[in-house]
Amino acid sequence: MKRAVNYLRGTATLTARGLFPERLLNLCAQEGVACWALEWTDSHTMRLTTYRRSLPQLRRLAQRVGCEVEVEGTRGLPDFLSRFRRRYAFLIGLAFALLAVSVLSRFILTVEVVGSEKVPTAQILSELRRYGVRPGAYGPGLDRKTIAQQVLRELEGLSWMSINLYGTRLEVVVRDAVEPPELAGEDGYYDIVAETDGLITQVEPMAGEAAVQEGDTVAEGEVLISGVITMEPPKYSDLPVRTYQTHARGKVYARTWRTLSAAIPVQAEVKRHTGEERTLWSLNCLGARLDFYKNSSIPWPLYDKITTVHQLTLPGGRGLPLMLRGERCRAYEKETVPIDLEAARTLLEERLLLRLRETVGADGQVLSTQYSARVRGGMLEVTLTAECREEIGMEVPGGREIPGETPAE
Repeated sequence: MKRAVNYLRGTATLTARGLFPERLLNLCAQEGVACWALEWTDSHTMRLTTYRRSLPQLRRLAQRVGCEVEVEGTRGLPDFLSRFRRRYAFLIGLAFALLAVSVLSRFILTVEVVGSEKVPTAQILSELRRYGVRPGAYGPGLDRKTIAQQVLRELEGLSWMSINLYGTRLEVVVRDAVEPPELAGEDGYYDIVAETDGLITQVEPMAGEAAVQEGDTVAEGEVLISGVITMEPPKYSDLPVRTYQTHARGKVYARTWRTLSAAIPVQAEVKRHTGEERTLWSLNCLGARLDFYKNSSIPWPLYDKITTVHQLTLPGGRGLPLMLRGERCRAYEKETVPIDLEAARTLLEERLLLRLRETVGADGQVLSTQYSARVRGGMLEVTLTAECREEIGMEVPGGREIPGETPAE
């Protein structure tokens, strides 16, 4: 610790010569001049070490006792800094560096969004930019609490937002809004009708009265589970037959036969690159873009654009708002070529099967499939005929009126 203090204050090693050098030590002790590392080289010469700033006072004391003082060397931080006393460019650069650190550290370099799963990060950053939150903005000048409240009003998918400033890094912490569960409507009168034609294989009524049974053939729109329930009176009773309406619920499975079709042109337009290309460079710093290509334009009517962005990053992987952007433009011409019919047919068959599985749902089954294809009018048409087992019930508002009460026979 003492060595570190001596280095910061600076030390000087010197030699004192005289008839009575010990008198110099006595005066130093009286005047409070610190000296150490004393070494006698002969009876009239001694070597010692003192603080650099004590040299003028020690020289005055040496004159009083008739001693000569010769400085052998100095060391420490003051000695190191004195080397740059006449290097004005270095001092100016150091001053600018300190000023840049103290000033630029108050500007935002990176904006990070964490905690969002439903709302895209780009949408949040775009909304924040409208209120001045972007790389290059003056951090202490932002009213972060007010901005968070305003952005929350604009983005319905978020329920909470906090904007935290850590030096040059701005962290935006958000929480997605939790949607209330969808409540099943129990009120009202509903029937379950057939969504498509089919042969009934299973009926599972949970509320309401089954209107069909296994083995029945139904048409689209036919009532499967009725929302009108009939209550028979006790046997040998004079009470009337009563009916009431409810929200019918249940599942009805049936064998169905579906036909799906899709078509694709037998001729397709493709791109043929001519070999001509041009790269346009630009620099983006703190949100400001500098184009190096100025007013030069792309001379081709048709071209592809491939954008490459090189961003300056810190060793920890955090990106800085300094990006070199290259846009590579490649000219092309369109030409018409025939397609591979077998590959096109396979593609359409896969898409039709995917559509069929989406139609029958997760509970449905595809029992058998059959494909047919033909070329007509410049189009390749593929037709899928399939036998399925699926749930065909669909809830619709009931439209029948409750019949009047009838006495029991």
